Amino acid sequence: MQPDALLSAVEGLRAGLRDLTFPLDVETADRARAERRALVDQLDDYVLPRLRSLDAPLLAVVGGSTGAGKSTLVNSVLGAHVTRSGVLRPTTRSPVLVHHPDDAAAFEGDRVLASLVRVTGDEPEPDRGDDRRITAVRLAASDALPAGLALLDAPDIDSVVTANRELAAQLLAAADLWLFVTTAARYADAVPWDLLLGASERGASVAVVLDRVPPEAMQEVRTHLAQMLRERGLTTTPLFTIPETTTDDGLLAPEVVRPVRSWLVALARDSQARQVVVRRTLTGALGALDARLATLVEAAQSQDDARAALEREVEETYAHAYRKIEQGLSDGSLLRGEVLARWQEFVGTGELFRTLEAAVGRLRDRVVSALRGRPAPADEIGEALQTGVQSLLVAQAQLAARDAWQRWRSLDGGRPLAEEHRDLAEPAPGLDERAARTVRDWQRYVLELVTHEGADRRTTARSLSFGVNSVGVLLMLVVFSQSLGLSGAEVGIAGGTAVVAQRLLEAVFGDQAVRSLAAKAEAELLQRARALLDTDRQRFTEALDALEPGLDVARLRELQHDLEAAQ
Repeated sequence: MQPDALLSAVEGLRAGLRDLTFPLDVETADRARAERRALVDQLDDYVLPRLRSLDAPLLAVVGGSTGAGKSTLVNSVLGAHVTRSGVLRPTTRSPVLVHHPDDAAAFEGDRVLASLVRVTGDEPEPDRGDDRRITAVRLAASDALPAGLALLDAPDIDSVVTANRELAAQLLAAADLWLFVTTAARYADAVPWDLLLGASERGASVAVVLDRVPPEAMQEVRTHLAQMLRERGLTTTPLFTIPETTTDDGLLAPEVVRPVRSWLVALARDSQARQVVVRRTLTGALGALDARLATLVEAAQSQDDARAALEREVEETYAHAYRKIEQGLSDGSLLRGEVLARWQEFVGTGELFRTLEAAVGRLRDRVVSALRGRPAPADEIGEALQTGVQSLLVAQAQLAARDAWQRWRSLDGGRPLAEEHRDLAEPAPGLDERAARTVRDWQRYVLELVTHEGADRRTTARSLSFGVNSVGVLLMLVVFSQSLGLSGAEVGIAGGTAVVAQRLLEAVFGDQAVRSLAAKAEAELLQRARALLDTDRQRFTEALDALEPGLDVARLRELQHDLEAAQ
């Protein structure tokens, strides 16, 4: 263990944990958030301060269940009412840290327990209104305690107040030594043993005080508790017993607490013994980091997996919408209804289709004749096409938004996000106008395309004579009939529409040019349709991006590796 390298690695880990978040409510999130908070607290309250100052006074945290007599024990060891709430303040809730006056500098600053405000004497605690969290530690200097040792009277580990339980766990994790106080009636309770086992797994230094033991049950209870400690790997744990007895002004008789006091005083005065305790607990805390980090790495990976699943569902949903648009634009389904009606008015039916193969020239004359004296019939077809394409785009965008939102609700971690962003279930406002603009812009592109293509074919264009708009509409009709998917009578009508449009364009540009123009026009429309969907899909991406990005899994693994190497 290289102290400087180890300190640097732990500082790097602490900085990384600051940025580690678990924003998606997946199965492992709650546990991971709690573990991260606990780990950050221990790094801040114990590991880093101890690494930076191995010779600082030893901090023994006195913890235990409700009614175990922790404060009475501390006061009795000190021979004075240092932690009695009535002396300090009737409403005090803060833990009390007792230290020798010479050690004041070690605790008055933020070297340890930096998250807790320091108060002294009868100084009031910070006013937090209805907030029940404990945010202060009360410092008390006492000559009764040898230099080199401090006692911290912690809240009950099984308190009915959640904030008290959380602070008790935080303080115990900040201890060089845990002095666990229990009673003959409650020493087998589950809650303290969970904490004791956790301390054992982390290699923490623990001593146990069995309080309020009836004299007649002393041997039996002590033997049973010692057996429980051995069975749980706490074989070297010092065990002290205090019989059920009366108090004098709230203090136990000196001879009753003498074994505990003598042990603490000896520990305080023996620098080597203190260092053994400090290093054992520090080594245990550092050794436990790997398993704790593994839990966080796994949880972070679950977050990444959940986010990837959410992104994938959106991608697949909008990709499906794009494919439906692609199909709807080319299967001839747009060449029905209003478009067919306008086309029939445009060129007529029946005889026109029957004579198409024999007389493209006569067909062209028929088209020109039909156009004369009419108010831009090509515009009417173009408008009908615009309405059809716009409706297709809007319908698929609506379906995609609804489907993607519903899929989020069904995924691990997705439901809370979906409920928070219920607006995602519908496209962003203004979709109709955006879709209409998309189609209008594409239609202008088509007109520019045929204008450019016809620049070198003026003779042919003049012979057709019915204008660029009409040629553009013909090209649109060809685009929308690339792979006819109609049935019944619509096949003949729409199919005839496509054939007529194709042959007229071929008469102007030639078959190869028509295929090229149709491909370009179709690709441009699909590109614009994709852009429309992408704009709407971006809302889902923004909802994910709004989550705290946090530390990525790879970086967390690097920090874990750096720590292992430093140890």
